[in-house]
Amino acid sequence: MKYTHIKDVFFDLDHTLWDFDKNSGLTFERIFDKKHPEIKIVDFIEKYVPINQACWKLFQYDEITHDELRYNRLKDSFDAINYPISDHEIEQIANEYIHLLPENNHLFEGTIELLEYLKPNYNLHIITNGFADVQRKKINNSEIGAYFKTITNSEMAGVKKPNPIIFDFAIDLAKANKVSSIMIGDSLDADVQGALDAGLEAFFFNETSVEVEPHIKQINHLLELKKYL
Repeated sequence: MKYTHIKDVFFDLDHTLWDFDKNSGLTFERIFDKKHPEIKIVDFIEKYVPINQACWKLFQYDEITHDELRYNRLKDSFDAINYPISDHEIEQIANEYIHLLPENNHLFEGTIELLEYLKPNYNLHIITNGFADVQRKKINNSEIGAYFKTITNSEMAGVKKPNPIIFDFAIDLAKANKVSSIMIGDSLDADVQGALDAGLEAFFFNETSVEVEPHIKQINHLLELKKYL
């Protein structure tokens, strides 16, 4: 079924278009090869991925600060693999990670094809909770910026998804209408439920095929959106 009423399409960035886990793993591999070669990257990433997700969930609800997010996700991951490391070294790694991360720019399969397909008929936008400077570099370095009419980040809006204020901010910035807008993202909480609560339609990018409630609209591959848009 085609969504013929949709005019504005809003995307999350990390884990939706920009392959965060792959790019993050390559960044840690580069850092550890140089300074901590004894760390097995596979073991570290296995612990880091869920810890990072948990820290981001706390961050999006303002239960931890930006600085606590950057420290905690590393400290907890090193503790999980029983690797002794000083706070000073953690701070150095945190800074280097943020600096190097946007240099890896793998996108999810189908990203460019989908954006090329949508661009002639829709206004495309991004809504992201990521840090403004880092997200700007990711978008520019991966050469997808030209596809998007507006980019809203949580620093601009003053709140993070799923707070409806960030969706209202993005809609106003885009000069869009909620009833003709749709959100696509990988987070059931921040992207999907957040958008629905704000009055937008939403699709869950369920790349890992987790079980979801039947009423949730979902895609497992980005190019599946062609069936609807």
